[in-house]
Amino acid sequence: MENRIGVIGIIIEDLTYIVEVNDILHQYGGIIVGRMGIPYKEKSVNVISLIVDGTTDEIGALTGKLGRLKGLSVKSALSKK
Repeated sequence: MENRIGVIGIIIEDLTYIVEVNDILHQYGGIIVGRMGIPYKEKSVNVISLIVDGTTDEIGALTGKLGRLKGLSVKSALSKK
């Protein structure tokens, strides 16, 4: 299966899930090219953006695990090739 480049946006609204999010991101560290995390204290949320390079199965597994956590919003966009 061919690798694709993608962007994943994560908004953590329930800050009690930060440890779980970081554990999942660590598990998928092999496909994460870059990560930027911003604590937005005025809104009591954390925003993380990821650049990933992996198969659609790998990226889907990552977003699926994140999406199962309550208190998170996760969206992704992948390259066509």
